[in-house]
Amino acid sequence: MTESAQTTDRRSVPPARAYPFSVPDRLVVDPTYGELRENEPMTRVQLPYGEEAWLATRYEDVRTVLGDVRFGRAPAVQRDEPRLTPRQQYSGMLTMDPPDHTRLRRLVAKAFTARRVEALRPRTQEIADTLVDNMVRLGPPADLVEHVATPLPIQVICELLGVPYADRDRFHIWSEAIVSTTSLPLETIQEYLNSLWGYIGDLVAERRREPGIDDLLGALVRARDENQDRLSETELVELAGGLLAAGHETTVTQIPNFVYVLLHNPDQLARLRADPSLVPAAVEELLRYVPLGVGSSFARYAKEDVEVGGVLVRAGEPVLGSLSSANRDATVFADPDRLDLNREQNPHLGFGHGVHHCVGAQLARMELQVAVATLVTRLPGLRLAVPEAELEWKRGMLVRGLLGMPVAW
Repeated sequence: MTESAQTTDRRSVPPARAYPFSVPDRLVVDPTYGELRENEPMTRVQLPYGEEAWLATRYEDVRTVLGDVRFGRAPAVQRDEPRLTPRQQYSGMLTMDPPDHTRLRRLVAKAFTARRVEALRPRTQEIADTLVDNMVRLGPPADLVEHVATPLPIQVICELLGVPYADRDRFHIWSEAIVSTTSLPLETIQEYLNSLWGYIGDLVAERRREPGIDDLLGALVRARDENQDRLSETELVELAGGLLAAGHETTVTQIPNFVYVLLHNPDQLARLRADPSLVPAAVEELLRYVPLGVGSSFARYAKEDVEVGGVLVRAGEPVLGSLSSANRDATVFADPDRLDLNREQNPHLGFGHGVHHCVGAQLARMELQVAVATLVTRLPGLRLAVPEAELEWKRGMLVRGLLGMPVAW
């Protein structure tokens, strides 16, 4: 044991802090993270539900917790996992470790390679242009969330997965169960999840009746039916349902978040308008800068004693890694609290890290690039159509975002 680890006698550990540290304020990163990075990079926290946990706030420590094989997600199934939600949901790849996690991820990863996603870009651009055309036709003020941010990712994931776009209003509502903390009653969350699983189950049965349909859902059904050791029926339904929900919810939220941040950084927005070739770098910087989550979740459990950030994490203890804090670490990012679209080195953790790195990262990245480029070039006068104080933000959800965003141009 190292000397620094020896100094972390459990009796000297301060009482757990209530976490999240404050009620989310728009897209502001709580200054407590900066204080902790400087003075107490590994701290004890108590979330609204579940057991106490360690919270890692420095970039390197967060990467260690997310990427080191000495930490895992599977123990959460048997534990009172620290969480923001009253209910625990033990399903899907997020509660698995290799090799089970690898088995499921391998089935879907081929659909989200950079090459396959790039093949979707022209269609995504076509969808974005049509949505902007329709919004312009309606005239200002128009709700960017309703007319562009919501339908764009939904239509793309529908076409990729093989889900009827006409059903979007139903499954978009059900998907809130995945990201709700207190926005929905527990019985409603369960009702929505049951509806989502039942809906996917019906589509699975349809693929079995018509096995020639060429989409991701059809491929998953074939993988299940041709080799049942690779995928159980429950895994098939929950994997497809999770892809449908996660495949649009976060991007729906991030598009208006990105626009909001750009409008509040007019110098950077002007630079982007003058040089649209900056869009890819701009999206990476916005992924770093925007704190999507209201707090850290999905704890990793230490499989053995591990020293992280100068403290000894005992085997069996849960650790949370704050992506928002890591992405503002001054030892990695120069002037981290400033939006800089020309930032050259940007190894952000916006999509996570390690085996649970977002499987749809390439798709989300491409959609965000298309959305930002289209809005910046097609609507050079884009601006808020209401005072800042009238904007409504999501509450009681795992993600931060605008409920609506009235804009003019």
